[in-house]
Amino acid sequence: MSTHIAVFCGSSLGVHSSYAREARQLGILLAERDITLVYGGGKAGLMGVIADSVLERGGKVIGVIPEFLNTRERKHENLTQEIQVETMHQRKTIMYELSDAAIALPGGFGTLDEFFEIITWNQLTLHSKMVGLLNVDNFYEHLYQHMLRARDHEFAPSMLVEHLRMAPTAEALLKLMI
Repeated sequence: MSTHIAVFCGSSLGVHSSYAREARQLGILLAERDITLVYGGGKAGLMGVIADSVLERGGKVIGVIPEFLNTRERKHENLTQEIQVETMHQRKTIMYELSDAAIALPGGFGTLDEFFEIITWNQLTLHSKMVGLLNVDNFYEHLYQHMLRARDHEFAPSMLVEHLRMAPTAEALLKLMI
């Protein structure tokens, strides 16, 4: 059985070139380890960078994209598999069901929505998947500290830390997760 990792990330590149560099590096590592990328199906931004990186090295990429985004976002045309859905909720559900773990790269509210939903599902014991934050240039440092504070103030369970990993590079994060 091959491993599948869901990756949540921005549909833009962000302000630092390091975001794209680490997205590309993560794609290389996934392909080298025969890990299938499951992601939102877009061609733009970090989504496109990681998908292209996996595909360029002969890896597998599954894109899950809602039909209404086909006109708003440029969808990737060269995926191993494309799954079209009707809603964002269906997109997230299918991404979670197909994946064995998840990683959040830098991104905006959509990325955070996907990240927090899968963390919440861990908390509710709907699954026990490892979740990683790729903390490029400390992008997620404040968020991680807030999550630890929520745990320390007993608003989040201690098990949160058991299923969450954070590292500054793709290579370091994958070492912690697999």
